[in-house]
Amino acid sequence: MDYQLLLLTIAVSFILAVIAAPLFIPLLRRMKFGQQVRDDGPQTHLKKAGTPTMGGIIIMVAFTLSFLKFSVVNSDFYVLLVAALGYGLIGFLDDYIKIAFKRSLGLTPRQKLLGQLLVGAVMCGLLINAGHNTGISIPGTSISFDWGGWFYYPFIIIMMMAVTNAVNFTDGVDGLLSGVSAIALAAFAVVAMQATSIAAGVCAAAMIGAVLGFLVFNAHPAKVFMGDFGSFGIGGAIGAIAIVTKSELLFVVIGGVFVIEMLSVVLQVASFKTRGKRIFRMSPIHHHFELGGWSEWRVVVSFWAVSLVLAAVGLILSKGL
Repeated sequence: MDYQLLLLTIAVSFILAVIAAPLFIPLLRRMKFGQQVRDDGPQTHLKKAGTPTMGGIIIMVAFTLSFLKFSVVNSDFYVLLVAALGYGLIGFLDDYIKIAFKRSLGLTPRQKLLGQLLVGAVMCGLLINAGHNTGISIPGTSISFDWGGWFYYPFIIIMMMAVTNAVNFTDGVDGLLSGVSAIALAAFAVVAMQATSIAAGVCAAAMIGAVLGFLVFNAHPAKVFMGDFGSFGIGGAIGAIAIVTKSELLFVVIGGVFVIEMLSVVLQVASFKTRGKRIFRMSPIHHHFELGGWSEWRVVVSFWAVSLVLAAVGLILSKGL
């Protein structure tokens, strides 16, 4: 795979995002698409109320245009496009309902689950039609197993639900998700080059450029938030890249920050329901550190550093270094 193609894709997507942001941010502000802030969260977040959200439109526009322009059109292409735009659409509807109808929860859990199942089913249909390999390899070993489509495709649907929600949980501090996702996507771009999947590599590159361009306006103090539209779209792309490159379990390492964020929520809820006690000051875990006195910038830089280390470990396991 030509790495110059990936660099060009990143550059074009970045420029598109930087151009699009000044156009969309004032529009979102005029439409009163402002962020709602939880009263029980860090007090420093209260001043963020009203900051334009649904900025994921900037990411998804830049990503889609770049991906369509530079990617080859094959079976991987359609899986990746359906994942990014399909899960992104779920996030868009969630954001829109929250803002337009003043419903703090947006889509109901049942509606969100149904949407995720439908997009996952479409992905599975495309993978089956392409004769996708249903084996799963354990990173860093020669161990693999194939229990057939009856196991693999339900696993894929559950995996995509987990990935998109884990990425969504990571969005909560200025610049956090943009940076962490760019690092994870860069690692998966290398994995895609190893797997010689041009579509996956271009998908990763297009999303890297889009999130980095968005980061210019999302770094502290953020001028815009991505909302669920952006986080679900990013999660859809990352999960699909892992699937088409046959590195499904490698996500646990490369996307380790996402996994930690999701586990902190699961453990917090389970502990409170069973023991009536919280494990963390607040979940997801980045808020735990904020309430412990860490500045937003310290949280973001620390999580970026952890993500870099995990990405490096993931590449070592994938024999990329």
